[in-house]
Amino acid sequence: MTPAAIVSKLWNFCNVLRDDGMSYGDYVEQLTYLLFLKMANERTKAPYSQPSTVPLTWAWPTLVKKDGDELFDHYRHTLENLGNEKGLLGLIFNKSQNKFQDPAKLRRLIVDLIDKENWSVMSADVKGDAYEGLLEKNAQDTKSGAGQYFTPRPLIQAIVDVIAPKPGETVCDPACGTGGFLLAAHDAIVAGHPHMTKDELKKLKEGTFKGWELVQSTARLCAMNLMLHGIGGLDTDLPLMVSDSLATDPGARFDIILTNPPFGKKSSTTIVAEDGKINRETETIERDDFWATTSNKQLNFMQHVKTLLKQHGRAAVVVPDNVLFEGGAGETIRRKLLHECDVHTLLRLPTGLFYAQGVKANVLFFERKPASETPWTKKLWIYDLRTNVHFTLKTNPLQRKDLDEFVQLYNPQSRHQRTATWNEQNTAGRWRCYDFADLIARDKASLDIFWLKDDSLEDSDNLPAPGILAAEIVEDLQAALEQFRLIAEDLGEEVTAAD
Repeated sequence: MTPAAIVSKLWNFCNVLRDDGMSYGDYVEQLTYLLFLKMANERTKAPYSQPSTVPLTWAWPTLVKKDGDELFDHYRHTLENLGNEKGLLGLIFNKSQNKFQDPAKLRRLIVDLIDKENWSVMSADVKGDAYEGLLEKNAQDTKSGAGQYFTPRPLIQAIVDVIAPKPGETVCDPACGTGGFLLAAHDAIVAGHPHMTKDELKKLKEGTFKGWELVQSTARLCAMNLMLHGIGGLDTDLPLMVSDSLATDPGARFDIILTNPPFGKKSSTTIVAEDGKINRETETIERDDFWATTSNKQLNFMQHVKTLLKQHGRAAVVVPDNVLFEGGAGETIRRKLLHECDVHTLLRLPTGLFYAQGVKANVLFFERKPASETPWTKKLWIYDLRTNVHFTLKTNPLQRKDLDEFVQLYNPQSRHQRTATWNEQNTAGRWRCYDFADLIARDKASLDIFWLKDDSLEDSDNLPAPGILAAEIVEDLQAALEQFRLIAEDLGEEVTAAD
């Protein structure tokens, strides 16, 4: 079956379950538990003939044999018991719960949809693409909030294309969500190096990738996504840590870091006092390896990425605009980054790309360098994909071809030989470079740089479509509301988000 056919089959059944009140996210999670059990059972048979990773009491055949309330009870106990296991089983099943309301629908999913396919013999492309399709549909469901963990795949693809990972290089995402960056890097290495040795292939599967994810339910989806794509395996621990990656320096260093840290500025902990009053304490992260102490999560991730890089390691980090211009700790971090790393490329992203609304984002590319008295950044090349460019999630979504010019101008094969498209004769050129002296002389060493003329400000006949204008107004209002909410929280007021 094609990925589209499998997604269609699995997704049509989700629509049946939605009548019972099950959300998209719950459905993908239940599917994850059942797919894992089915594939673990397939691995015990020829040609694999591996010992079962799942205790036989809770293995797939025990589910297939049962029906009605007996099935319901057994499924609940299966989830509870496997959640107490160590290693990979614990990662997949930790805090798992049965979200089905009707035993007949659970049995139909088990017997008619999952048991009928042999998932282990299906190619990683097919089952991996099918699962990615479900994750994307889940991200599109605005009520679930899953979009905050989902980076648009065309953007990931373009970033990986210019970073160009090679066999033997280690790849890390310290905020990996459902694993999009790690999978794209894996696929790029496989596609670009078809004649890898047996040792290289083994290292690719087991020693190349490392991810951190704070949210248990998202980590579960990431683990399944990696397994279905052939990274790690049912019988090995996955390269995935469920923890706050900012809490400490893990000690490990990587050749490549690709990440889109969570949006939202502040880290905070909610504390309920004895009198029932709620206080929110802002978490300021203090680490010896950081240049500045701040509660701004985005700035902390920038510092964390620099720590995680090997010397000459390369990074691509999705950052919101405030990282480019914020004063105080932001200015300190930018000046240090420009001095100690080669900050060579900035991609300014258009609005309408992310499921998290109100975000104006960029991708910052840099390499970590050895200690030096002179700054490593010589020139910052900026590609403006924002001015006069409009995307929407449904009617005009970003496609990989929209980033073709950026990838070509980035010139991954020979990054130090680039040609600007902007000049005095071509003032519409989107690709332009700024010298270190120009950057450091700007107020707060701001990298928030524009030069293109915004057509909609100049020509009222050239306004974007009303739908795009409305979407942009909504994004700007939501961004402003988020800023006001953070200010209110800093002043000690509890603010609940409106539906």
